[in-house]
Amino acid sequence: MASSTTKNQYAMQDPTKQYPHPKFEKQEQPAPGLAQEMHPKPDHGEESYKGFGRLAGRRALITGADSGIGRATTIAFAREGADIAMNYLPSEEKDAQEVVALVKAAGRNVVALPGDISNEDFCTQLVADAVRGLGGLDILVNVAGKQHAVENIEDVTTEQFDQTFKTNVYAMFWLSKAALPHLPAGATVINTTSIQAYQPSPTLLDYASTKAAIVAFTKALAKQLASKGIRVNAVAPGPVWTPLQPSGGQPTEKIPEFGGMVPMGRPGQPAELAPIYVVLASQESSYVTGEVYGVTGGNTLP
Repeated sequence: MASSTTKNQYAMQDPTKQYPHPKFEKQEQPAPGLAQEMHPKPDHGEESYKGFGRLAGRRALITGADSGIGRATTIAFAREGADIAMNYLPSEEKDAQEVVALVKAAGRNVVALPGDISNEDFCTQLVADAVRGLGGLDILVNVAGKQHAVENIEDVTTEQFDQTFKTNVYAMFWLSKAALPHLPAGATVINTTSIQAYQPSPTLLDYASTKAAIVAFTKALAKQLASKGIRVNAVAPGPVWTPLQPSGGQPTEKIPEFGGMVPMGRPGQPAELAPIYVVLASQESSYVTGEVYGVTGGNTLP
């Protein structure tokens, strides 16, 4: 397993060698998994991300904020000057408390709001608690997702199919609907789809279907809200080294070679996704709405 001599995101370097690449240690965790139990540990920008004040005074609600892309986005937003309401599952508290400490170290307010977004009542309460805790809301970032690999459709249970859609699609709908009355002109909504929306893996039938739905939802909602001055975009990651993968997102036997099939030869790290969320949240992308930004290591989107 090779890695770079530096994780400095701002230094010019060979991106194929910037982070670890296969072969990885075989590993498995119970869902939803913890970042601190992964080998190697993902880079969320804890040491590398530098803020430039691009989100000064903004107030963001971020789901899946304990680990992976949500954690990296939370760290980046805080260092860019935003106050954060962070959501995660109660079982992810160990990872979440690390993020709380990082946000506080950045000098920003943080409201920790654990709970299951597959429940509509909780989603409604989550937005209300975020608004109350932050004094308003300017940014909604839907990152949390459910992914469980199953080889054959005969083995995909209705319960799994239902929970995947509730976590990935219904929650996005519930949270966007609840947040809208609080979002002023200039606010942004950022959803998280996937390359799976365009190039679905056979083992991710339900997950890929939800990610395709997120693309359509994003584009339609962007057209609805454009006249209100609210922008809606999505980020489409390729393979990213997060707890989602060893906790059922990939078959265990595929973890050692995870991400090796993309042109760059390695999975992405959460720290490489966070700057895209920052740009889409900031005024720098003021003329961008209804778009899907791919971060895929070279497996291009259509």
